[in-house]
Amino acid sequence: MTKTVREFKRYSIGFKKHVVEELESGSSYSYLQKKYGIRGSETIQKWVRSLGRDHLLNKTVRIETVDEKRRLRELEEENRKLKAALADSVVANHMLETLIKVANEEYGTDLKKNFGSGPSPKGKGR
Repeated sequence: MTKTVREFKRYSIGFKKHVVEELESGSSYSYLQKKYGIRGSETIQKWVRSLGRDHLLNKTVRIETVDEKRRLRELEEENRKLKAALADSVVANHMLETLIKVANEEYGTDLKKNFGSGPSPKGKGR
């Protein structure tokens, strides 16, 4: 079984600065990758970030209509209300579980097991 030897390239700070300066002067990412044999698709972008030249990075601009913004606000408000309602129900459920536990201890019974097990209807023996 033979091991494949992988070649790792380490770039100097000076080289990174040179590539980023070329990018700043108008060269494209893909051109610089081909020119210098840089394999990683995000390698140059990482260099740009590390050298504090974020203005060279691609930016995502989101364009929305007024109706989309309004709908987004409505959904965010509904989400907030639903989270609050869920939190209230969790607290109420915990309180009821605690009440059942205390009642079981106080009266020496198991209310969950005995719930709904009243007398059987006439003529229908169990």
